[in-house]
Amino acid sequence: MISSTTVLLVFDLVGVFAFALSGNLLAARRNFDITGGLILGFLAGLGGGVIRDLLLDTTPVALREPIYLLPPVLAAVVVYFAGQRAENARVLIVTFDAMGLALFCTTGTVLALESGMNFPGSLLMGVITACGGGLLRDVVANEEPAVFNGSDLYVIPAFFGALLSAICKQNELWNVWVGVGIVAVVFAFRMAAWHLQWHVPSPMRGWSFREIDAQLRSKVPVFRGRGRRTDSQDASDGDE
Repeated sequence: MISSTTVLLVFDLVGVFAFALSGNLLAARRNFDITGGLILGFLAGLGGGVIRDLLLDTTPVALREPIYLLPPVLAAVVVYFAGQRAENARVLIVTFDAMGLALFCTTGTVLALESGMNFPGSLLMGVITACGGGLLRDVVANEEPAVFNGSDLYVIPAFFGALLSAICKQNELWNVWVGVGIVAVVFAFRMAAWHLQWHVPSPMRGWSFREIDAQLRSKVPVFRGRGRRTDSQDASDGDE
């Protein structure tokens, strides 16, 4: 039977590689050199895990285990040799990003629970692990982060995967096959949301206080001329 530690390590490394590929592909689309690709790959692949470990008050696993540094380098080499074919790889960027999201929301949640984090906190750690790297990648590359794009579900699939992982872990149901199943479900959820353009309502859109205030102001009568007309002037106009 494969141990939970081995499963988490494999999931983590595959997730790092997937996110690093998305970072390098984005660098290729933006015509960055290989150094820029490496930086975006490291940010996307390791950023979420580093944030999670710092919040858990532990040394980031990427610094404790040098093997975590290999996937971003490998991803940079793969994209570099792909050449111009990587420049228009928008679908591949979303695909690898969704793969990393699905893997990291699972591993982040399980690792947080194993470190003694409570149930709500473990969900938050899972979402941060899944979304943190992609957020750093997009901000550094001057792209609109997928986290803030209302027409592109990102946080919700990560939360859904974290919730499933936490429930299975707490009920001692989590194993390699359950983990693979959760990853597959979250990946399919994210890709379907992107392909079908599912979205959540934008807050304060069409009924904001600012909009209401503007509508009220537009109904106030506007007096033209140098000054406001007096009642006596209105009466004299009527006599004429």
